[in-house]
Amino acid sequence: MRPLRLDLAGFTVFRDETTIDFTDADFFVLVGPTGSGKSTVLDAICFALYGTVPRWGSTRGIANALSPSATEGRVRLVFESAGARYVATRVVRRDGRGNVKTGNAGLQLMPPGFDVTKLDTGMSPEDLGEVLAGTPAEMEAAVLEAVGLPYEQFTSCVVLPQGQFADFLHAKPATRQQILVNLLGLGVYEEVQKRATTRATQAEARLDAIDQVLAGLADADENALTVAEAKLTAMRELAAAVEAELPDLERARQDAVRAEEQLAALDAELADLDRVRAPADVAGIAAAAATARAAATAAEAAVALAEEDEEKLRGRLDAAGDVNALRLLLRTHDERDRITAELIDVRRSLVEVERRHTAALAAAAEARTAAEQADAELEAARRAYQEAQTADRAVALRAQLHAGDDCPVCAQPVTSVPPLPDASAVAAAESAGHTARATADAARARLGEHDTAVRDTERSLTRARTQVEQLEERGLQLSAQLADSPGPAALRRELDTLAALATRLDAAGAAVRTAREGARRARGEVAAADERLRGSWRDFDAARDRVARLAPPATDREDLAGAWQTLTGWAAAAAQERSGLRTDRAAAVAEARDAITAAGTRMAQLFTTAGLSAPDDPVRAATVAVERAEAARDRLVERRAQAEQLRGQRAGHEREARVAKALGGHLRANNFERWLLAEALDLLVDGASAILRELSDGQYDLVHDKGEFYVIDHHDAGLRRGVRTLSGGETFQASLALALALSEQLAGLSTTSASLESIVLDEGFGTLDAATLDTVAATLENLAARGDRMVGLVTHVPALAERVPVRFEVRKDARSARIERVGR
Repeated sequence: MRPLRLDLAGFTVFRDETTIDFTDADFFVLVGPTGSGKSTVLDAICFALYGTVPRWGSTRGIANALSPSATEGRVRLVFESAGARYVATRVVRRDGRGNVKTGNAGLQLMPPGFDVTKLDTGMSPEDLGEVLAGTPAEMEAAVLEAVGLPYEQFTSCVVLPQGQFADFLHAKPATRQQILVNLLGLGVYEEVQKRATTRATQAEARLDAIDQVLAGLADADENALTVAEAKLTAMRELAAAVEAELPDLERARQDAVRAEEQLAALDAELADLDRVRAPADVAGIAAAAATARAAATAAEAAVALAEEDEEKLRGRLDAAGDVNALRLLLRTHDERDRITAELIDVRRSLVEVERRHTAALAAAAEARTAAEQADAELEAARRAYQEAQTADRAVALRAQLHAGDDCPVCAQPVTSVPPLPDASAVAAAESAGHTARATADAARARLGEHDTAVRDTERSLTRARTQVEQLEERGLQLSAQLADSPGPAALRRELDTLAALATRLDAAGAAVRTAREGARRARGEVAAADERLRGSWRDFDAARDRVARLAPPATDREDLAGAWQTLTGWAAAAAQERSGLRTDRAAAVAEARDAITAAGTRMAQLFTTAGLSAPDDPVRAATVAVERAEAARDRLVERRAQAEQLRGQRAGHEREARVAKALGGHLRANNFERWLLAEALDLLVDGASAILRELSDGQYDLVHDKGEFYVIDHHDAGLRRGVRTLSGGETFQASLALALALSEQLAGLSTTSASLESIVLDEGFGTLDAATLDTVAATLENLAARGDRMVGLVTHVPALAERVPVRFEVRKDARSARIERVGR
C-alpha cells in the first residue's frame, strides 16, 4: 500500500480543509513542533482504511476523530496497492445529543490512469470508479482484499507505533515469544485447549445436574399415577355434591341479609336521632360577632391618622436634599487624598526599578559575550572530534595491512606499514567535547537567566510608569469633580440634618405599621367571629340533613337558638316511636342465622366425608381441590416425560465430555506451539540479518541463541556482541531491520496478498545525540535508496528533517492545523 493523496476536513486538529499530496514523495518527513498534528496524519490514513487508530485503543474511540467544534469530519485517502489505485472515504457526524457516529464509509477502485488532481474540481463520488464497499460493515473485507493486511498487521508493517520501535529487539525471550504468539496468531491453539477443557467441565457438570434431577424423578411411577387419577375422581364427585347443596345455603343467606339490612336501617335512624344535640353557648356567638365589627372600625381610623403623620415627614425629607449626592462628594474627597499619598510612593518605586533595569542590562551583555565565546569553543571541539574519528578509522585499516598488500583505499601496493599510535585520540576529543558542551550549556543558561531578569525589570518599569500616569490622571479628574464642593465639614453637617429627619420618618413608619397590624388583627377577629356564627349554622344544617329522610319540621333561619330547640324536641319524640320496632326485627335476624347454620353443617359434612377440612368458601374450596388433583396428575405425567427426555440428553452430554476431554489433553502439551515459534524466529532472524547487512554496509549480521539476540561485527574479527551493547544508531539499524523482516514475514502469513510498498516510522528521534542521529539519517537514506518502498518519517528534529528531500511542515494555530510541502 502506497498513499498518494490525503484530504482532511474536521478531523481532530485539522478543522479546516487540508490536502496532502504524497505523489513522487519516495522519501518524506512530517516535521513540526510537538502537538502540531504530525502523528494525526498517520491517524487519518489508518482511520480512512480501518475506522480506528492505534492511539484510540479500539473503534469505540471514534469520538476522538471529530474536531471539538465541528459537527462533521471527512477523511479521503487515495492509494496504490499491487498496481491498482483506490480511494477510501469515511465521514463522521455529531448528532443532536452530542454522540459521534460514522455517517458514511466507502472504498472505490479508480479507473486506470486516473489523474488525482481532478479531485480538486469537485467530482461526485460516482465519478471516482467502481464501488467495492458502500457501508462501514463492508469496509473491513474490501480493505483487506485491496491492501492485503488486517488492521493489526498494517500497524506493525506499514505504520510503526511511536515509542515501541526497539521493544522487540530488547525484549526478554519470554516477552518476545509472547509478541510472536500474538502477531502470528499462535494463541489460537491455547484458546482451543482452554475451550475444550471448559466444554469438558461444563458437560460433566451437566451430567451431574441431570443425574440429580433424575434422582428426584424416581417417584414418578405407574402406581403414583393411579393414585392421582383416583383422587381426581373423588374431588370431582365432591364438587358436584357441593353444587347441589348450594341453592339452599344461598336462600338462607339472602333471607339473613334482608333481615340484617332492615335491623341496620332502624339502628342507623336511632343513631342519627340520638346525635341531634344543640352546641353550648349558641346565644353568645352572635353577640361576639357584633363586638368584633365595632373594634375593627376603630382600628381603621387609627391607621389613617398614622399614615397622615408619616406623609408629612416624608415631604420634609424630600425637600432637604439628595443624601446620595452628598455622600458621593464626601467619598470623592477621601479618594483624592488617597491618590495623592499613593502617587508619592509609586514615584519612589519608579526610581528604584530604573536603577535595577540598568544593572540587569549590563549583566546580560556580559553573559552574552561569555556564551558566544563558549559556543566558539564547542565548535572547535566538534571539529577536533571529527578529525580524531577520521584518524582512528585510518589506524583501524592500518592494523589489517601488511607490506606488499594492496591498500583498500587507493588499491596500490603497500611498501611499508607506518607504526600504530599508542592510543586513540577519539576518547580525549570526546571528553573535551563533553566539557565544551557543558560549558556552553551553562553559559547559555546564565544568559537566559540574565535575559529573563532584563525582561522582568522592563515589565516592572513599564508597570510603574503606567501606574504614575494613571494616578496623575485620576487626581486631575477628582479635583475637577470637587471644584464646586463646599468642603468635607459642610457636607457632613448636611448629612447629619438629613439623618435626623430620616430617624423621625422611621419612627412614623413604625407607628403606621403598628396601627396597620392592629387593624389586621381586628379584621381577623371579625372574620373569626363571623366564621363561628357560620359554623354554628353549618352544624345545625348538618344535623338536620342527617335526619332529613325522616321529615323534620321547618325552622326560623334568623334565630339560631330557636332553630336548635325545635329540632332537638322533634328528634327526641321520633326516637321514642322507633324503639318499639327494634325487638321484632332482631328476632327475624336470629331466625335467618339459624337457617344458615343448618345449611353450613350439611355442606361441611360433605368435605369431612371426602377427607378434607370444612372450608369457609365451599364452592371455591371444591374448585381448588379439583384443580390441585388435576395439577398433581398432570405433574406426574410431565415428570415421567421429563425423565425420559433427560435420559436421552445424558447420553449426548456423556459423549461430548469424552471428546472435549481428549482434545484438551492432546493440546495441553505445547510442543507444537514451541516448534512453530522456533521456525518463525529462525525465518525472522535470517530475513533481518540480510537487511541489517545491507543497511550497515556489511558490518553486522543478526543471530539468536536461546531466545537472545546478538550481532556479528565483521569489522571486529567477527566478534559476537549482545544487542544491548549497540550504540543508539546501531540499535536503530538493528530495530529497523527487524521491523522490515517482521513486516515481510507477517505479509507472508497473511490470508491475502499483502502489498508492502511503504513504511512510516513514527519514532522519537529527538532523544538521539548528534553522532547517533547522523547514523540514523544515513540508515534511512540507504533504506530509501533501495527503492522497494516509500519511506516516511515523523519527527520534530530539524537536523534530521533537513536531510530528507520532501518535507511536509505541520503547523497549528488556535483554529486548525495546516500542512505545507517543501522540497522536490
